Amino acid sequence: TGEAIGFHDRLQGWQEQRLDRDIGDFIVKRADGVFAYQLAVVVDDAAQEITHVVRGADLLASTPRQIWLQRQLGLPTPSYLHHPVAILPSGEKLSKQTGAPPLDDANPLPSLVRAWDFLAQALPPAAPASVAEFWQWARRAWAPTALPPVVMLPVPR
Repeated sequence: TGEAIGFHDRLQGWQEQRLDRDIGDFIVKRADGVFAYQLAVVVDDAAQEITHVVRGADLLASTPRQIWLQRQLGLPTPSYLHHPVAILPSGEKLSKQTGAPPLDDANPLPSLVRAWDFLAQALPPAAPASVAEFWQWARRAWAPTALPPVVMLPVPR
């Protein structure tokens, strides 16, 4: 369609895309019969009654496609917030593919605290003793307004 699909991202502000001009046709079902991410995430979010989506800014450009699909299917559109993505000094996104060390499954708490700090969130007054305690505190303390409105942030050294 020639219509602009626009939405207000709670961090990145107003976003708008003309799918016909900026994207063109996009895949909703792959040649192997598997439904593509764009359709799967729309249906999954609606089935789970998701009202707020918080995800990396690397997915910001795909959001108008999802909103278009939501409208076509008569599904609700959640509120979106796209936080900065961690990047290496080379400019690459921090990921398994770029050599990021795996999370320590036996002791994930330090990684959670580092990620929380990276997202400019206030750290708890006393160090949490467990992952459950961290999440209990984090749910109350989450402050999206503290996030920097950028799409990428360098990983602290």
